[in-house]
Amino acid sequence: MDFITLFLVVSVFFTASAQQMESNVSRGSSLTPTTNSTWLSHSGLYAFGFYKQGDGYSVGIFIAGIPEKTVVWTANRDDPPVTSNATLSFASDGRLVLELALGQVTVVADSSGSASASMLNSGNFVIYNSDRKIRWKSFEHPTDTILPSQRLFAGKELFSSISETDHSKGIFRLKMQNDGNLVQYPVDTPDTAQNAYFATSVGGLGDNVTLNMDADGYLYLLNATGFNIGNLTQGGFPTAETIYLARLDADGIFRLYSHHLILNENWSIAWSSSNDLCNVKGVCGLNGLCILNDLKAECLCLPGFEMVQQGNWTAGCQRNFTAESCKSKLMQEVPNTIWEDVSYSALTVPFKDSCKQACLEDCNCEAALFKDRTCQKQRFPLRYGRRQLTDSYIAFIKVSMSTQTTYTTPNGNKHKENKQEFRVDILIICASFVAFGCMMLAISGIVFYKSHFRYRKLSCDGIVELSDEFAPRPFTYSELQQVTGGFREEVGRGSFGAVYKGVISNGQKVVAVKRLEKALAEGEREFQTEMKVIGRTHHRNLVRLLGYCHDGIHRLLVYEYMSNGSLADALFTPEKRPCWDERMGIARNIARGILYLHEECEQQIIHCDIKPQNILMDEHRCAKISDFGLAKLLKQDQTRTFTGIRGTRGYVAPEWHRKLPITVKADVYSYGIVLLEIICCRKCVDWNLPEKEAVLEEWAYHCFEAGDLDKLLGDEEVDQKQVERMVKLGLWCVQYEPSLRLSMKNVLLMLEEIVDIPIPPRSDSFLNAI
Repeated sequence: MDFITLFLVVSVFFTASAQQMESNVSRGSSLTPTTNSTWLSHSGLYAFGFYKQGDGYSVGIFIAGIPEKTVVWTANRDDPPVTSNATLSFASDGRLVLELALGQVTVVADSSGSASASMLNSGNFVIYNSDRKIRWKSFEHPTDTILPSQRLFAGKELFSSISETDHSKGIFRLKMQNDGNLVQYPVDTPDTAQNAYFATSVGGLGDNVTLNMDADGYLYLLNATGFNIGNLTQGGFPTAETIYLARLDADGIFRLYSHHLILNENWSIAWSSSNDLCNVKGVCGLNGLCILNDLKAECLCLPGFEMVQQGNWTAGCQRNFTAESCKSKLMQEVPNTIWEDVSYSALTVPFKDSCKQACLEDCNCEAALFKDRTCQKQRFPLRYGRRQLTDSYIAFIKVSMSTQTTYTTPNGNKHKENKQEFRVDILIICASFVAFGCMMLAISGIVFYKSHFRYRKLSCDGIVELSDEFAPRPFTYSELQQVTGGFREEVGRGSFGAVYKGVISNGQKVVAVKRLEKALAEGEREFQTEMKVIGRTHHRNLVRLLGYCHDGIHRLLVYEYMSNGSLADALFTPEKRPCWDERMGIARNIARGILYLHEECEQQIIHCDIKPQNILMDEHRCAKISDFGLAKLLKQDQTRTFTGIRGTRGYVAPEWHRKLPITVKADVYSYGIVLLEIICCRKCVDWNLPEKEAVLEEWAYHCFEAGDLDKLLGDEEVDQKQVERMVKLGLWCVQYEPSLRLSMKNVLLMLEEIVDIPIPPRSDSFLNAI
């Protein structure tokens, strides 16, 4: 009998402890937005109650145990936020209700007859009856997020939020279909293949399939018998002090996130349904066109269209003209563009001009797609438009003759085309007035200049004296002969000339004197103007220009001396090779220097020749970029400078060979090659290696795709996650299309592990390696 009594006491004790772990909420309990605003889970990680949204408050579940309150569920999400005098009550009838001003009541959970509720440690808010059986739980009513142990049942959907701060229902949905497939669609579209932009392919393998998530980030599909019929992730992610959630984001991508509770870092992306934001159908609305630029989706309207609502691409685009008749239109070509195929007629034509003419002559045709001698005629509106640089589709849009249209060319340049015809006589008169005005302005300028400025000559060298604000010091040729001992000690040689060691300031300062051997494009004053611009570029990761010589035919530049040679010496000489951490520091220093040239200095400079030989190391082994001004000084010879290496693999971006405009993305490509060299401590092209390993960018992509990155580092032991991050970053930088490459700002953020690095797409430059 005593044994039975002891058993009952212990049972009561453990039952009470279990109830305390669930932080019970009894009937009659209430919350307000400003005081006693949440019911916490026993662990303190999750909270149910009010959270701030815009100027008001919403009711939901959020992760309260981290500085950034991450919302994982929202009640009545399409209702407007409430004011601070609202009350959330677990009413006496067992329902969970939101009481607003003027006696208005909104039901959050219809759970009449319930006795208690709990915010569980799993993030699930549950309501019980008097027998402790669950009457209602938030896990069965998901919004945009699922948590570990939560299931998305057959026929159920996740809906994205409008934005990160507005949790109202957005424009994308993720559906666990009754056929067993998990599919993503735009909202308000039928469940058909042409509307899907992500789908599993396990249909027919069982009924009542569910999407499941484990504590280690394992996302998978189970049928009714508990049989695994498909994996989205492999799981196995760290679980110590780490939590996971899977969310359909506002941009339409389904992502798995992780967060370390101790380190309190930002949420990291462990997996995503797509890395191409323009794959998301409907992101730019009707008659919109999506362009991927530096990992971001940018929208623009088709020619002849403008936004329906400024700042809201969901509303799409509408025509900005009214055509009087079918004949008052013409066709505008937009290359590399595709959209949903809902053509009412498909013709076989020999040339693109034939397709253009066929649509122009058909009053029912508003747009046409041409590819491989097939012409597809379509009417407006057009859906799911995007720029597809790897595709050969050519689009034709019917526009008004008097409409000035703007569109983006494949290389990202804005192009305007005015089709309105002007009278020739008016043009001639206007041109005459402009020419006369320019002539009078020039004469006035000359008179003003001569009356207000005087020149001071320096000696017979003919050098114009510069103002004190110009930092680099002018030298005569004889002075530089003296400081270099007659150009006795050559310390390096580059594509622009030889570099000699010298000493100035009475032997106190060692300098490097570069003698330019290529013809300069600029004349005397232009050369000095460039010296002023380059002299004002001050950054710890740029080699400092100390002086110059413009003496007769002689052109020399005087730089600070870098005692540890070039990055090429350090990387490709085994006994000098830096360790991994030093190499990553060098990579960050180079990125900071290029970012300064691109975005932060007085005048933007595109280096055009980033390579290890142009990265020099000072006495502290700090990397500094050299020759960053020579691209400006040698404009006329720039093309010839690169002509000599066309057709070979190296540091030159593909757009040089394609005769496309050169932008800062050319430097990003070169930096990507250098980064891969820094990772692997080998040259970008080495024909002494086996053929498949000879070209570094191809070999790096092959190893990355095969999951065999150890081959890139040889015997060096480095954390594999660090190696993978850096290889992914390098592959993003060397994308064939400039628009897909990262900006140097994003490169630096990723190097500093502030921003996650998604999986890079296959680039055309890697195709030979696959």
